Amino acid sequence: MTTSPPPPPPAEQQQQQEEEEVLVPRQELPNGTQPMEVVPSEPAATVENQQIEDPPISRFTWTIENLSRVSTKKLYSEIFVVGGYKWRILIFPRGNNVEFLSMYLDVADSAVLPYGWTRYAQFSLSVVNQMHNKFTIRKETQHQFSARESDWGFTSFMPLGELYNPSRGYLVNDTCIVEAEVAVCKVVDYWSYDSKKETGYVGLKNQDSACQAVYHMPTTENDMPSGSIPLALQSLFYKLQYNDSSVSTKELTKSFGWDMHDSFMQHDVQELNRVLSEKLEDKMKKGILLWQVIVLSHHGHYVQTCPFDLIGVHSNADLQLDVKGCQDVYASFDKYVEVERLEGDNKYHAEQYGLQDAKKGVLFIDFPPVLQLQLKRFEYDFMRDTMVKINDRYEFPIQLDLDRDDGKYLSPDADRNFDDERVTKEDAKRALEEQYGGEEELPQTNPGLNNTPFKFTKYSNAYMLVYIRESDKDKIICNVDEKDIAEHLRIRLEKDREEKERRKKEKAEAHLYTIIKVARDDDLTTQIGKDIYFDLVDHDKVPSFRIQKQMPFTQFKEEVAKEFGIPTQFQRFWLWAKRQNHTYRPNRPLTPQEETHTVGQLKEAANKAHNAELKLFLEVELGLDLKPLPLPDKTREDILLFFKLYDPEKEQLRYVGRLFVKASGKPQDILPKLRKMAGFSQDEEIELYELEDGDIVCFQKSPKPDTADQYRYPDVPSFLVYIRNRQVVHFRSLEKPKEDDFCLEMSKAFTYDEVVEKVAQKLGVDDPTKIRLTSHNCYSQQPKPQPIKYRGVERLLDMLIHYNQTSDILYYEVLDIPLPELQALKTLKVTYHHSTKDEVSVHSIRLPKNSTVGDVLNDIKSKVELSHPNAELRLLEVFYHKIYKIFAPNEKIENINDQYWTLRAEEVPEEEKNLGPFDRLIHVYHFTKDTQNQTQVQNFGEPFFMVIREDETLSSIKERIQKKLKVPDEDFSKWKFAYISLGRPDYFEDSDTVASRFQRNMYGAWEQYLGLEHPDTAPRKTHNANQNRHSFERPVKIYN
Repeated sequence: MTTSPPPPPPAEQQQQQEEEEVLVPRQELPNGTQPMEVVPSEPAATVENQQIEDPPISRFTWTIENLSRVSTKKLYSEIFVVGGYKWRILIFPRGNNVEFLSMYLDVADSAVLPYGWTRYAQFSLSVVNQMHNKFTIRKETQHQFSARESDWGFTSFMPLGELYNPSRGYLVNDTCIVEAEVAVCKVVDYWSYDSKKETGYVGLKNQDSACQAVYHMPTTENDMPSGSIPLALQSLFYKLQYNDSSVSTKELTKSFGWDMHDSFMQHDVQELNRVLSEKLEDKMKKGILLWQVIVLSHHGHYVQTCPFDLIGVHSNADLQLDVKGCQDVYASFDKYVEVERLEGDNKYHAEQYGLQDAKKGVLFIDFPPVLQLQLKRFEYDFMRDTMVKINDRYEFPIQLDLDRDDGKYLSPDADRNFDDERVTKEDAKRALEEQYGGEEELPQTNPGLNNTPFKFTKYSNAYMLVYIRESDKDKIICNVDEKDIAEHLRIRLEKDREEKERRKKEKAEAHLYTIIKVARDDDLTTQIGKDIYFDLVDHDKVPSFRIQKQMPFTQFKEEVAKEFGIPTQFQRFWLWAKRQNHTYRPNRPLTPQEETHTVGQLKEAANKAHNAELKLFLEVELGLDLKPLPLPDKTREDILLFFKLYDPEKEQLRYVGRLFVKASGKPQDILPKLRKMAGFSQDEEIELYELEDGDIVCFQKSPKPDTADQYRYPDVPSFLVYIRNRQVVHFRSLEKPKEDDFCLEMSKAFTYDEVVEKVAQKLGVDDPTKIRLTSHNCYSQQPKPQPIKYRGVERLLDMLIHYNQTSDILYYEVLDIPLPELQALKTLKVTYHHSTKDEVSVHSIRLPKNSTVGDVLNDIKSKVELSHPNAELRLLEVFYHKIYKIFAPNEKIENINDQYWTLRAEEVPEEEKNLGPFDRLIHVYHFTKDTQNQTQVQNFGEPFFMVIREDETLSSIKERIQKKLKVPDEDFSKWKFAYISLGRPDYFEDSDTVASRFQRNMYGAWEQYLGLEHPDTAPRKTHNANQNRHSFERPVKIYN
């Protein structure tokens, strides 16, 4: 069934989406509607909390036209609906910071879903091979989607070289077909789920961390949870025992010395358990023995020879068992203690006895009461240079019998599922089955049709098992009541609980109270000239009162009198008003009638904007002895003005006081009072400046003609322009983009030339044009890909703005030539391969943009060592270990791109210059089989050309290849040789004639080549963690 896509969202929603997806502006998507094909299934229920035994399955097909022309970083499909939910496919056409197509399933409406939403789906994503369907690449997974992880999938789905190679069948006529099969499983409504009520347990709020704890660890009443791991653990488990809702682990992770970044980093539970155990041993002192007895197992490594044994005893907090190749936990134990025979070339060297036949293995001496088994679900894949998860089926029993005296172990509470903050009851058999791994086949929605069953790998599987020795169960899983908890700990934790209840009560009663913020002259004096310049006060930094709404305002004045020592008869309160320029001013005093109201009535009447707070200004008149005086009468003609004094020498603006002035008065009328406020003599000339709406006046001494030039900002207007545009910029070297190098205070109005001049001065560079700047990407927290061109922006502000955000970071480079000259040149990075030596050098070639490839080669000749003076060079385009192009010498370099493709220069071998009439010039590439899909090949290493003769056998060609590549005989004997076309190898025998399989001119036929199959032993490049969509794990560290 083919359906049309859903109607476009409303304009407001579409605009919101465009703002949220700034990296992929909607107008940059390919034009036209992509066809959408949905395979129907049973109608999906729309009730959110209904249990559905057979999850609805649908297939969505997305046809992407003009894929190679897509310039956006990421691309979304049309929305499709499965199981009553909206989904879409998200792809990164050029990879999500990797050289692979990145593809994910995304919850389309995640931004507007209610707080706490979650949904579970099993799905597969495919890129269809339009030539041979059997080569379609399909990957599957499952995921619990939530607001924190609203998309899930594969960062390295398939190599970009495979995708964009037209002959491979994934991109035909620049069109790619992507499919998603989605099975949605409805789950329990956890929004109103009560773990304590249903199971007797509460969970931990997920911070991506895990822990263990015991009460009998030494702590004191002077310890602080944020600095004491034992105390933080005791506090955590006390709350788990007595709280009615889930418990946060923030206090515990703070005790580790972790910041927010550490808390959200994915950690390995086994490594965290080990590191935490070591830290607890250091902290516990007297408690060390207890910890070792509970969790440490002892085993001996032995080498048995005749006539003696060598034994070394080791202790472990857990045992690491192999999963791969093992059916169950017993098979893993058998493999752990497997005997290795040391004989022949592998004999054991024993002191005094020399080389001896021996047996090597492991014997378990004893097991602890608590047995922890780590299942090795991950292994390193050398071919792909990454960790690969093993999802094979692996069984383990509830009761583990290790066949020794008192060797039976139980798995506690196998009938409960601890899923972060939720605890649910589970059928024990089903709980085990779900964690064995392996594959599962979903029931067909239309059994009558000959549909291929939808199989998926169960990616959620157990990786750590905890067993308790049956004979010690009552000792370990025992009831803990308050008498078992140290008194100082019980008192502290009870106070914490009371404080939490108090805050909870305050929150519940918040509607009965209001917050009144009272600003005074003291607050204006403190803030103006430091944090405030254009306004009067920051209300978040003034005293506040939490007052019951039913309290009479007159009673509130008595509270103020107690706080500030100002009798009520000397208090006059003003209401603040927000002006159009978003500043606040005291607008009018409260009337006697208003002061008879309650606080709540006054707030409602005065707060038309329905703010949660009531803002007031307290007017108080003080005498010379700083005692309060009676307030002056205010008439309708009186206006309250506030005055700020500017000192150009100190570049300082400060608050000096307020006055009532007549609306009909003149500035000259208040000059004597202003001179007195400022401490000036009465004959001092002053200048007044009206600020904003006129109720703030700035004044200063009148600048004298002979002193005006000595100040940076001689008057109030110039100083306020400086303040408004002032910006502290953090400069970072482009080579170290994570580290601040230095900071400079600048003006947002600085021109391009002024900015680079300041940077050059700071760096001690004589020529500012040698400074090149790059803006900051606020979303990726990385430098933007393209630097700022010479005078490419007018102002500093233009350099700092990224879409609708303003950054304070710029990156700099110091060039060896002026930037205007550099921009007139084309810079190419060329790798030169020496013809006779195993040497590779990288050269940066700068030439005028109208230069040719021949000019590039001539420039390289002047920088490298040639085999002979008349050697001829050529320039190749290499991409994904294949040669795609040989550049003509007269080709212009302006349009050559070295960002994605490697440019390689090399000498043209003499044999290629003198090809015989029946000779063949072929491509030769290294390859290995894909470990996950043996029908796919992966290229690596350096490709090259080779001349083969008409009747030459593989045996002869192998000799020349071995000589050229200088491979040792032992390694070379393991190599295989194949004719490869469209990615499929056809292996040669030594006696086969090779030339007949290849066309005569192979310069452009890079998809037919002689393949050299062997392991890739070259060292791998390392990648930074921030280059991946999902963070890598890193070593666990506990700092305290």
